[in-house]
Amino acid sequence: MSEEENETKTFEETMEALEAIVNKLEEGEVPLEKAIAMYQEGMKLSQTCHEKLQAVEEQMNEIMTEDGEVEPLTSSDEESST
Repeated sequence: MSEEENETKTFEETMEALEAIVNKLEEGEVPLEKAIAMYQEGMKLSQTCHEKLQAVEEQMNEIMTEDGEVEPLTSSDEESST
């Protein structure tokens, strides 16, 4: 699977592909060379998932105010410490 294919998949599809790789590797019946290639693919999928989560986190950290300005989202913990 190429990086472009990873980018066009949804987060859920990417996680399913990663889970399939993990399950196959956990079975322990994969030849070493194939296991290494699968591990590398899994690392790429993991990075893709991480990037997708970061993008969503950035979107969630900003909310629109009533007058249309973007304002950082703060948690109640942050507000009480200021």
